[in-house]
Amino acid sequence: METKEKQFTSKDFHQTFARPTFVMPEKLIHKNVEQAGEHNQFSTERKHPVFFIDLPSKNVSMTVGGLLPDQLTNRHRHTYETMLYVIEGHGYTEIEDTKVEWKAGDAVYIPSWAWHRHKNLSNTENAKYLACENAPQLQNLGVALREEEGRDI
Repeated sequence: METKEKQFTSKDFHQTFARPTFVMPEKLIHKNVEQAGEHNQFSTERKHPVFFIDLPSKNVSMTVGGLLPDQLTNRHRHTYETMLYVIEGHGYTEIEDTKVEWKAGDAVYIPSWAWHRHKNLSNTENAKYLACENAPQLQNLGVALREEEGRDI
């Protein structure tokens, strides 16, 4: 006889059949992220250096992004949220029609599906930031989407 699992509705949010389990991943550390090398395809597409932090998270990604002196990235948008922490340099991020100026030590929030781009205001020094995104979570759900102005539209 086939057993049928209960179908949940919104009133059942507190119920679940799932039981958490611990699974030790093979990798817990990614040493010397920047020395491991740029992500060439993504860096070329975005036109600035990008270093992926290669850890087994299924929900959150981290990258180290760099902006070369006086660099302005392409406008793009995606269905995942982004939080940037500026490690060095100063510049701005355009989010839709709003310009948010930043410097080392600042954090910037980019909402999902907002057109945005980044600009390094120094013509001699690089800017560097850490980007945290919920892209893997949305990819695993099949709803991650990214559009780049000039490539996709």
